[in-house]
Amino acid sequence: MRIKFMIFLFISVALALLVRVYYLSIESNRYYEKLSLNNTIKTEYIAPVRGEIHDNKGRPIAVNKLGFKIQLKPHLRSKKHKGEFKKEIESVLKFFPNLDKEKMIRKYKRKDSFYNHDYIDIVDFIPYDAMMPKYSQLLLHDNLKIIPAPKRYYPFGDIASHVIGYVSKANKKDIQSDPLLELIGYTGKNGIEKYYNRYLEGEAGKKIVQVNANNQVIKELSYIPPKENRKLILNIDIELQKYISKLFKGKAGAIIVMKTDGSILAASSFPEYDLNTFVSGISQKEWIALTTNLDKPFTNKLVNGLYPPGSTIKTGLGLIYITTKLYPSWNVNCTAKMPLGKRVFRCWKHGGHGKTNIVKAIRESCDDYFYKGSLQVGIKIMSEGLKRMGLGKKTGVDLPNEFIGTVPSREWKMRKYGQPWYMGETVNTSIGQGDMLVTPMQMAVYTALMATGKLPVPHFAKFIGDRLYNPKPKDVLTPKEKRYLPIIQKAMMEVCNYPKGTATHFLHSKVKLAGKTGTAQVIGIKQDIKKRKLEHELAYYSRSHAWFTTYGPYKHPQVIVTALVEHGGHGGHAAGAIVSDIYNWLLEHKYITQR
Repeated sequence: MRIKFMIFLFISVALALLVRVYYLSIESNRYYEKLSLNNTIKTEYIAPVRGEIHDNKGRPIAVNKLGFKIQLKPHLRSKKHKGEFKKEIESVLKFFPNLDKEKMIRKYKRKDSFYNHDYIDIVDFIPYDAMMPKYSQLLLHDNLKIIPAPKRYYPFGDIASHVIGYVSKANKKDIQSDPLLELIGYTGKNGIEKYYNRYLEGEAGKKIVQVNANNQVIKELSYIPPKENRKLILNIDIELQKYISKLFKGKAGAIIVMKTDGSILAASSFPEYDLNTFVSGISQKEWIALTTNLDKPFTNKLVNGLYPPGSTIKTGLGLIYITTKLYPSWNVNCTAKMPLGKRVFRCWKHGGHGKTNIVKAIRESCDDYFYKGSLQVGIKIMSEGLKRMGLGKKTGVDLPNEFIGTVPSREWKMRKYGQPWYMGETVNTSIGQGDMLVTPMQMAVYTALMATGKLPVPHFAKFIGDRLYNPKPKDVLTPKEKRYLPIIQKAMMEVCNYPKGTATHFLHSKVKLAGKTGTAQVIGIKQDIKKRKLEHELAYYSRSHAWFTTYGPYKHPQVIVTALVEHGGHGGHAAGAIVSDIYNWLLEHKYITQR
């Protein structure tokens, strides 16, 4: 028995030794071969150059400024290199004394580790003209690498800033959603730059090289170029944008110039801000100035500004009235006030409008007509109709983070506040006040619907690469609404041309317009006030917002111009001249043809 045990033990030890010898001589050899291969074969990913953005005439509005970044060899802080790190930092500062020394050291230390064998960025961007006189001297430093590095540049500064947007350094959250940003380092943060970021940033290239023990390239084994320089052409005309910025100087608000098919020729949110400030990082002082400004320059009011639509809502709402519970000849006797319970709802015109039908109600903006009509029609039909016409939902415009606004209803109020709906809220909604909120972009699209009978999808992009971007308008009106739409169009024409039209006396357009003015109250009017103050008598931030939304020419609609002047008071007075000048510019530059 003892002999058998000894034989078994001997055989077991012999087998264990044989297995270990096999592992050391064969299996581990494969493992170390793989490690050796990793040491000699290296994959480098190549950052793509971001695509440029151009206007509809091919003028560049977001480009890449040519420059260079400076990289430093890793592990130079070790005792082995005896002060080479400090020496190289000082040599860079000798050539470029305005660089931040502490910032360069921090950037290096953040990436320098035992496991990192790649050169480390210490300077992100040196302009081409500044680098070229020193380029050959810097190349003599073995520890330094000079790498081409484009930087985003916006030639027109603050013009159309909220539309174009800007790029800035990518944060951890950005990189998690798009790993390519780890290589590129920056991403679109706002506007078109953000909405089309994945397209503009391109795709990384790849190079496989053989290196020696010193990490020096011996041979290039393969190369796949990056997919880059993807151009984006917009519908906007940058010269029109510049012209509008001059017209709006000193004012806050928003303006949209859009073809009836949804192509946006110009759009601005005011005040604007210089996009180039954000590319390299904005200072704390500049950031505080932007974020604390009461006119909110950092808010894109085109899609993120929510305002009561005021009387601009009366066009679509009037169409809903005369195609549901009422009819085109239905009229009211406006006496300037309508009692309802303990409240009195007043018309804006002291003394009232007298006998008023739908055309007169829109032309002269009679509130009493819409008050009394709302009690006949009801909030359910009003709310559902306005939503169908594009309010209370996204327009689909190619800008990020578009707001949906609010079209109030019984269900909405119960869901939001857990409270019942009151008749007075229906009356308030009928003149675009109360909880009703829209964006300027929604109002432009809503006006296009009144002009053509179709609801367009507003869009800035014209060509995405070689592909024409032209989304089809939506058919949202009922057959009866289409049949009665010319009545609303006639009323909108009289707003701008009839002697008592609310916009007529403020216009000097060479194009025959149709439109609607609106005054959106910022503060409520107390019941005990018998006579309202005029808008110019109020403190600036208490004045109503002024709307003026139009289309032209009246007979053959081609362009929509929607203007919102914050705290501007009356729509026609505040925006009539601006809108007229824009139509005259469009006519002169052949965007509009008179037939």
